[in-house]
Amino acid sequence: MPMHIHVLGICGTFMGSLAQLAKAQGHRVTGSDANVYPPMSTQLEAAGIDIYEGYDAEQFSDEPDLVIIGNAMSRGNTAVEAVLAKGIAYTSGPQWLCDHVLQGKWVLAIAGTHGKTTTSSMLTWILTHAGMKPGYLIGGVPKNLPASASLGDSVFFVVEADEYDSAFFDKRSKFVHYRPRTVVINNLEFDHADIFPDLEAIQTQFHHLLRTVPENGYVIYPQEPAIHSVIERGCWSEQVVLGEEWSAAYCSETNSSSNDGSQFEVFFQGQSQGVVRWSMTGDHNRQNALAAIAAARTVGVRPEDACQALCEFEGVKRRMEKRACINGVTVYDDFAHHPTAIEMTLAGLRAHVGTEKILVVIEPRSNTMRMGVHKAVLPKVCMQADMAFWYQPPGVDWDMHSVVHHSAVPAKLYSDLNTLQEDIVRLATPDTHIVIMSNGGFGGLHEQLIERLRIQMGQ
Repeated sequence: MPMHIHVLGICGTFMGSLAQLAKAQGHRVTGSDANVYPPMSTQLEAAGIDIYEGYDAEQFSDEPDLVIIGNAMSRGNTAVEAVLAKGIAYTSGPQWLCDHVLQGKWVLAIAGTHGKTTTSSMLTWILTHAGMKPGYLIGGVPKNLPASASLGDSVFFVVEADEYDSAFFDKRSKFVHYRPRTVVINNLEFDHADIFPDLEAIQTQFHHLLRTVPENGYVIYPQEPAIHSVIERGCWSEQVVLGEEWSAAYCSETNSSSNDGSQFEVFFQGQSQGVVRWSMTGDHNRQNALAAIAAARTVGVRPEDACQALCEFEGVKRRMEKRACINGVTVYDDFAHHPTAIEMTLAGLRAHVGTEKILVVIEPRSNTMRMGVHKAVLPKVCMQADMAFWYQPPGVDWDMHSVVHHSAVPAKLYSDLNTLQEDIVRLATPDTHIVIMSNGGFGGLHEQLIERLRIQMGQ
């Protein structure tokens, strides 16, 4: 029966995708958020979902039947307090997904510290290319797919499986709700320092995830010590080890630029399964592809068909998305939120562009980065760039000057976006690659910088 569902925190990547699934089921969906910006806001508007900016109680004047509360909401938030005071029914996003979408599905869950969005997008595209019409929920906007979420038309459902907690009233990781039959653990590092005290606490949550996978299910993972420790605590499903059963090697017959990750051959049990030639770069994307191919095989997609599908994979918005190319100056938008992700992304770009100039612009916006947990390793993450521009946003209360002082490359710290843009434009010459890294809107920097470059370059 159709309901009026209101989503608090609707412009988050997970909650926005969830809202689209509810809309597709025939519900009337509204929502609110403090910060509304593309690409999610654009998707929601296209889906006919009304967005209320802010969290005041007036949004409940038309009282909904159910409120789905995002994990960014906490006690003291005006909207949360109104829901509790009015006695409106509420639930978490992961719980609603489990109860209303995932029942009876073969769930393929993509977990890990890095690469979840990209690998989920790759896997969904492989299944779509194979004609399997999967449902999916991805924390980003895949370029090959019409939206970040779809109910699909089959038993298969791909979900980006996050270890972050579910809601202020449910501190379990999101992924324990999903009951997957195929699980990928891409990698495992310390992150989310705002809710996890150490890596062991995160490993415990991944152990809980493995406890939900049936005996006839699959757990796919690379040979990493942190993941191996989780497996040793108990795994009751078939294990697929990347690097043993599955591997990928650069094509020896291609030109010397092939080591940028744009061309590689896939092997299963030592036998060649096909070659992937695509627009993606970086060893991390090669590993993401291998995991997606292995996961697709668990539901019957031949590896050679998966390789062919990935040759047509166009990537994900905000994952090294090329936003503009102005007289030889290329601007990229990347979501990198962790030191390892920054380092791997820049290494992939360096392998691809050779000696051309790379300028990296970083806003440490994630909760973990804001807390300064990774400050000791940040000076070296930009080694593959020619210069690093660090922006200190409000709320970062640790001394970022130490990152600049110990940087492996020339670096500068900014608190003013206008000055930051001026300096980047001054240094941008033909054959320059500008990589903007933030998991937020960065104060509109992308669009403003592109406009300044066009004026500077006479376009």
